[in-house]
Amino acid sequence: MAIQAHLLTGLRLALTLPTAILSSGLVALLLAVAIASDYFDGVAARRYGTASAGGRLFDHGTDCLYVTACSTGAALAGLVPPVLPILIAVAFSQYVVDSYWLHRRKHLRMSTIGRWNGIGYFVPLVVLATARLDVVPALTPWLTAVARLVAYVLVASTLVSIVDRATAVRRGR
Repeated sequence: MAIQAHLLTGLRLALTLPTAILSSGLVALLLAVAIASDYFDGVAARRYGTASAGGRLFDHGTDCLYVTACSTGAALAGLVPPVLPILIAVAFSQYVVDSYWLHRRKHLRMSTIGRWNGIGYFVPLVVLATARLDVVPALTPWLTAVARLVAYVLVASTLVSIVDRATAVRRGR
């Protein structure tokens, strides 16, 4: 039964490149499917009792690849700061290294700020996808500005998360 959760995560993984490179209204649909798969893969894993450390790594790794690729596309279009996708990749790499090598755990060691950042990385993507729908053209520039502002807040919170995780090792000794 773990297959259902992994298939949902795999669906999100398959949507990564198309969502990152498309510039049409189709992006909103692909993003909605990706977010739904992110929600329901966890539901399926818990419901069927198949949640595992490996499944969690697959899920979080896919999330990282997805938001990094899509944020890179947005950065190349000048819609979010170029440093955001770099920081997402750095923070996730630190998360994995910290969990498996520094703390020698057999599962990911989550943090509150990291969890909220993980959710937050989808926000500018959703706002930008909504802006691209151009349903109310007068709102498009405003939505684009909101997405940029949220992206800058995520840059700051990701830096805080990176420093917090790095100093947590020192504080724990």
